[in-house]
Amino acid sequence: MAQAARMQVELGAEIIDINMGCPVKKIVGTGSGAALLRDEPLAGRIMETVARAVPVPVTVKIRLGWDDGSRNGVAMARIAEASGMRAITVHGRTRAQMYAGQADWEAIAEIKSRVALPVIGNGDLISAEQARHLWQKSGVDGLMIGRAALGRPWIFREFATHLTTGAPAEPPSLDERKAVIIDHFHAMIAHHGPWTGHLLARKHLGWFTRGFPGGAAFRDRINHAPHAEAVAEMLHGYFDTLMASPRAA
Repeated sequence: MAQAARMQVELGAEIIDINMGCPVKKIVGTGSGAALLRDEPLAGRIMETVARAVPVPVTVKIRLGWDDGSRNGVAMARIAEASGMRAITVHGRTRAQMYAGQADWEAIAEIKSRVALPVIGNGDLISAEQARHLWQKSGVDGLMIGRAALGRPWIFREFATHLTTGAPAEPPSLDERKAVIIDHFHAMIAHHGPWTGHLLARKHLGWFTRGFPGGAAFRDRINHAPHAEAVAEMLHGYFDTLMASPRAA
């Protein structure tokens, strides 16, 4: 972990974040991610060693615990503080919950009250209004948006506007959405190559078009598209049709 952190700093990283919150089976099965919540001494050694290895801030993300019978979020936060972490992000669920149920923001607030280092709250942040309420209620120093950003990259602008001004942010126009989506698609092609890029882009295009008229049919078409050029053509055609509709925003 320390070697990996040093390599990333050499590549230009300005902050290192240790993820001890991932609940996915293939991750925890190797003793990584949220599995480290079950081994506090090892988690502490990892955090301390990484913090000493690099000159940039090191942060950590955790969950409330492995399950309801072992909710050790406060203990883990204190270990993080003692190990030199500069901030801690808390997802308000246990590993056993995965992403089911509701995030426990009272538990996040409890962790915040028990440590001095900055605490970032995470879990079920869907709307800017809700985020403002949870931010004020919990007293956390920051908010982390996860799944709600899938297909909604402008969500950060919406949240920032509302949290700083109290006013609702203007939603992106259909023209802006089209530009962002097409730029993202071409960036994936440039990074991954035409074949892998267009396959990986499918899920992102699916997220981008959730709730759009004809979105399901569009997703079905791109999932059967033979190559990137075909997807690009379908993408332009789909949005041109939407924008020509009287319902276009």
